[in-house]
Order: sequence, then structure tokens, then C-alpha cells
Amino acid sequence: MSNSRYDSSDNDTGDDDAFLERELNLGERGIELVKMEGRVFLRFTGEVKYEGLRVRYALVPARGVLAKPSKWRKMDLTSRRALIEERTGDKALAELQLDTEEFVRDIAEQADDAGFDPRVFLGVLEELETSEPADYVFERIRQRVEHAIEREQEERHAARTKESINLAEYPESFEVASRMQRKFIALLGPTNSGKTHRAMEALAKAGSGAYLAPLRLLALENYERLQAARPHGEPIKVSLITGEERRIAEGSTHVASTVEMLDSKTPIEVAVIDEIQMLADRDRGAAWTAAVCGAPASVVYLVGAPEARRAIEALAERLEVPLEVHVLKRMAPLAMEPSPVRKLSNLRRGDAVIAFSRREVLMWRDMITEKGLSVATVYGNLSPEVRRAQAERFREGQADIVVGTDALAMGLNMPIARIVMTTAVKYNGVEEEEISAALAKQIAGRAGRYGVHEEGFVAGYDDDTHEVMRALMKEKIPPVPASGFAVAPSLEQLHRISSVTGETSLVKLLRRFVHNIDVPDGFFYPRITEDQNERAEWLDTLDLTVAEKFMLSLVPISSRVPMLQSAWEHWALSLAKKKVSRLTPHPEGLFWKNLQEVEDTCRMYSAYAWLGYRAPEFFPSIEEAQQLAREASERVDSLLQQQNAATRKRQGGNAHKSKRRA
Repeated sequence: MSNSRYDSSDNDTGDDDAFLERELNLGERGIELVKMEGRVFLRFTGEVKYEGLRVRYALVPARGVLAKPSKWRKMDLTSRRALIEERTGDKALAELQLDTEEFVRDIAEQADDAGFDPRVFLGVLEELETSEPADYVFERIRQRVEHAIEREQEERHAARTKESINLAEYPESFEVASRMQRKFIALLGPTNSGKTHRAMEALAKAGSGAYLAPLRLLALENYERLQAARPHGEPIKVSLITGEERRIAEGSTHVASTVEMLDSKTPIEVAVIDEIQMLADRDRGAAWTAAVCGAPASVVYLVGAPEARRAIEALAERLEVPLEVHVLKRMAPLAMEPSPVRKLSNLRRGDAVIAFSRREVLMWRDMITEKGLSVATVYGNLSPEVRRAQAERFREGQADIVVGTDALAMGLNMPIARIVMTTAVKYNGVEEEEISAALAKQIAGRAGRYGVHEEGFVAGYDDDTHEVMRALMKEKIPPVPASGFAVAPSLEQLHRISSVTGETSLVKLLRRFVHNIDVPDGFFYPRITEDQNERAEWLDTLDLTVAEKFMLSLVPISSRVPMLQSAWEHWALSLAKKKVSRLTPHPEGLFWKNLQEVEDTCRMYSAYAWLGYRAPEFFPSIEEAQQLAREASERVDSLLQQQNAATRKRQGGNAHKSKRRA
């Protein structure tokens, strides 16, 4: 061992200590008196033999630290001798020897089990110069072994995960579609180009088929469209299937559903996949990837924006499916107004006024109503039923103007003459930013409904917004990427990863799916949402199966609304305790709640129904949930109309008072 154990300033003390070492025969007994790291301490040396291993050690026993140097200097020789004799007895030597033997045995066995050479870890016992007691040294080595085992296990699990899932084979996971002779027909064009109408006509004429929608609202709209169709003189038997609702018609040949509800097992003649450009959507794009790869139809119509063409061509080539592309033009021209609107008095019947938050929508509604115009209201928090009822009021002329968010941009065919943008800035979840050209054009495209208006117009309310919209309308929209198509994990894939790794943590399984599965060329790419990952962390604290955690991580409910988050947590905790969750509506109904509370209550009932369809034994009140959701929707619609009427009445009263004063 090193002899440079003392500071040069401690010559006297060093001489005394050297004298004590000789007098007490410390060296012959394998003991050193050391001053280092602000401590004066004893270090015992020895050797452990275990199954062919010879491990030398130089360790500080449990009571080996004697004093701080300043205190040690003040002690006389007799006191130092007494303290050293007390701490270097045979019992202390024997205890350290036994502890070290036990430690060496444990580490050797752990290392052998993991396939490591134990000497890599145990060699430190002789080489590590420290004033810390042996227990501390042992713990540090144990941690090194544990980390090494974890790294080895991580590498092994990563390799097994990669072997278990190869995304290049993703299309083959849809057995029915991959065995069929399919054909793709792309109908691409801007809003109001008639592309969806053409696809739906082909679907109605087919003997069997499916319409796959981005929204419940569009699924509902086209469900009714198919019901009304009589292509062969007889009504079509059609079912509606969304995450939260099932309207199953006996002997149905057609289905209208949300894209996530794709039935990939039942062969059909025609499938229509709407808004195909959503392949690029960060959170939901994986559902469109699955639909294109897995729709089990002889003919698959891919309907959407022209920017999706390259992506569709790449997918068709990869899937070896013949592709026919039709690019359609807008049927009614669309133009920018020469100048901004600037004043509420310049709004007119047939306008759609766009804001980007519920609060702003309701504020503009009140301002416009106070000017004597009737208003329909549409925003994302409203249920599909309320949105449709509000749109119907505008369609039938009961409302002069519709005020809405970009929820108007998808679905809701309305006779809008002009789009008026109150702003071109939208909150993206982190900060306010200018909307994309794609969104600007999709919203603007709602103006000038073919067959109702000869031309559509777009305007900003203020000068800045008008100029931004003018620039965005001229901007070229970038194409949807032709690779990196999102693939979301399925329960089957998570079970496969779990079976090869032994992991049951949803967070770890999702992480393995994203980071460890085989992605040979990046054409298909693993993707999970931030919401799902955040939920998984909390769900892992509960006594739930992987399947239960996976299901709960996907419930369509907002974690940003305290009441909805609380309901979701309650359902998860109940399921963990294997308790049945039944709906218990408030005895006073919905009349005591304000508009926001009724909207959130409606969303809660819909989320319960979603769970009910997936775990009916624990969430059995499906019919009650749907009935309560309908009642909540009706109440929301009623409240919106009441608020409109109250504002107009107040405006009328103010006008009457002004007349009297005049």
C-alpha cells in the first residue's frame, strides 16, 4: 500500500503514529493507520478464498474511523493508543473477514449467473483507496454489478424485442387484406371538389362496403347519407360504429365508422378512407396507415388533399397494389375579398366567423348577436349531435351567421358564402403560432358551397389577419412525406414484447415498441402519443393487466379538464380493484350546470360508453351512458339557443331604451 499517508505539516503527529504502529504490531496484523480525506482511520488488509477465487482486500471496518485530524492532533499518545487498541481487537478483524467473505460469495454468484467475471468487480476491494467504511464500498460494488446486469438485460431484451417485431412485415399483419387482390383509387382535390361525393356514390352502389371517417360527426353524416341512398331501389342496410356508439342494423352490408374502428377481418367490395392526408397527423396518423394497409376491400378509395399524392403512390408501391389517381378541381371558385371586414356591421348572412378557442367563439357570438344577427355555434368541445344541430340551424336559415373554430374545416357541409378569420394565430399546445397554409386553405375552402353559391370568399376581420390569409392562400402546401408512416402499438405486439422480456410495465413496453423494434428502412415507423405515455406512468402504479392498462391509456378523454381526468382516474382505480363502475346521474339532472359543465358531462358519458364496449363486465351502463350523452347534447344545444335569445333580447331592450331617450 502507499506510504504517503500523512501531510508534511504533521511531522510530529506522523512520528507518534509511526511509533504506535510499531509498538502495537499493526503492520504484522495487516492493519494500517491512515490519514486521508479529512479523517484518521484504520484499514485492515486480508484475503478471501471462494471457489477458486483469491480476493485480497484493504478495507475500513465499521468502527475504523478514529477522528478528524484536528481532534487527533490534540489527543495525547496514551489516548491514541487506547483508541487504536479498542478498534483493532480480534473481534473487529474477524467481523470484517466474515462480512467480506459473505460479500465476495454474493457478488461471485450474481456475476456468474449474469455471465460476468466476478474479478472485474471484486478487484476493487484491494485497489480502492478511501476512508469510507467497508459497508459503503460493498454497496458501491453491488450497484456496479446491478447496473451491469441491468445493461446486459437491457441489451438482451432490446435484441429479443427487435427479433419479435419487424415493421417491414407490418402490412402482412393484416391477413385478409394482404391476401386479397386490391385496387386503390385516389380521389384528390381541394374542399368543394366533389371527391367525397364521388367516392360515396361508388360505395352506395357496392354490394358491401365501409366508410372510414376522421370524426364521429362525419361517420354519422355519411351513415345517414347511406341510409337515404337507393342505388338499386332498395334502402341500404347500414350500421354505425364509432368508439362511443354502435347502431347495428341486422344483416347490414355497409358500415360507417371512425377510422380507428376499422374491421380488418371481414372482406368487402368497397372501402372509402376519408381525409387521407391525415397520414401525416402526429397523433392519429397511425390509424390511416392501418386503414390503407388493412382495409379488406377489393377497391379502396383514398379521398383527400392533393398533397397526399406522393405518400399514396409510395404506399401503393410498397403494398404492391395497383393505383389509379384522379385529381379534381374545385367546382366553385374561391377568392380573397379585396379588403378586411373591419366592423361587425359589415358581417352578412351566410358568413362563417372563425376563432380558435371556445372562449373566443362565445365572445364573438355574443358581439354578433348584439348587432341583431342570429348565430349558430360550432366548436370542438361540442358533441357531434350538437354540432350537427347547430349546423342545421344555419343550413335552414334559422341562423344568419355561424361562428366556430377550425372544427368547421372538416365535415359539416354548410351553405357558407364567406369565411371571415378573426385571427390567423392558434395555440398549438405550447405557444401561439401562425396557422399552416394547409389549415388556412381547408377552412377557407368551406366558402362557396357548390350548388348554393356561385363563388366563395375569404377575408380577415382586421388588416393584419387579412394580409396573413392572403399570403397563406398563395402559399404552396408541402407534400405529405412518402416514408415514415406512423404505426401505433397493438395489444398483440405489446404482449409479444412482454413475452420475450418478461416486462409488464406499460411505460417500458411502449418504450421498447418505440426504441427497440426492428425498423429496417424507416418506411413504417413506431409512434405513440405523449398522452398515452403520460397515462401509462400513472397506470403502472395500479394492479392492472397489460391489456387493462393499454385500454385505459387510449380512452378518448381530455386530461386537461379536471372533471374528466378525475372520472378517468376513478374508472382506472375501480378496475384495479375489480369493482363494477355504474353510472349514477346527478338527481337534479343537468339543469344546475353551466354550459361548460354540461359539455364536459357529455364528453364523460361518451368516454364511459367507449369503455363499456371494451370492458362491459366492469362498465355495464352503456345504454344509460348513451342516453345521458344524448340528453346532455340536447341541453347544450338548448343552452346555446337560450344564450343567443337572451343576448338578442338584451340588445333589443337596449335599442328600445335608446329610442325612448331620443
